Amino acid sequence: MKAVLIMVSLFSFFNLCKGQEKAMNFYDFKMKTIDGKEFDFAQLKGKRVMIVNTASECGYTPQYEQLQELYKAYGGDNFVLLGFPANNFGEQEPGNDTTIKAFCKKNYGVTFPLFSKISVKGNDAALLYQWLCKKAMNGVSDATVKWNFNKFLIDETGKWVAWYPSKASPMDKDIVSWVKGKK
Repeated sequence: MKAVLIMVSLFSFFNLCKGQEKAMNFYDFKMKTIDGKEFDFAQLKGKRVMIVNTASECGYTPQYEQLQELYKAYGGDNFVLLGFPANNFGEQEPGNDTTIKAFCKKNYGVTFPLFSKISVKGNDAALLYQWLCKKAMNGVSDATVKWNFNKFLIDETGKWVAWYPSKASPMDKDIVSWVKGKK
C-alpha cells in the first residue's frame, strides 16, 4: 500500500511540475544583475526585449559594439536589451562579474543591463535559458544555443518571438525593424 501511495504521489508531483513548465511566463523570472541585485522581469511588461548570451574572448565579441549601438538608439520605454555572460563555449568568458563588467564598459561602453554569469546550455542551464530553448516551456519554439551571441526576441506581452544565431548582426534589418515596432 505504501508503494502505491508513493507511486501516486510521485506521479502527481511530476504532473504538477510538467504543468508548471507550461504555465511558466517570461515575467515570472528573477535574475541577478552583474552588480548582484535582483532583477524582476515583471518590470519588462510592455517592452520588447532582446536577450543575448555574451562572452569577452569570442570572435563575436565585437558585437558588443552593435548591441550598444542598438540599445543607445532604441533602448528606453519600449525596448530593452539584456546581456547574459556565459562560459559555455570554448571557455571564452573566464572572468568573474567584476572583470566582465569592467571589460564591457572599457572596451564597448556598454550601458545595457548585464547579468551575473550563467550557464546557457546543458544540465546546469539557467531556467531562463531552458525557457528560451524549449517549446514545452515557452509555448512557441525550440532553439539551440550553439555558441556565444545568440539573440532571442520577446514581445511586449512576454511572448517568445524569434531566435537569431551568433552570426546574425544585432543591427540586422529584421531585428532593427522588430525593435522599432515595425514587425
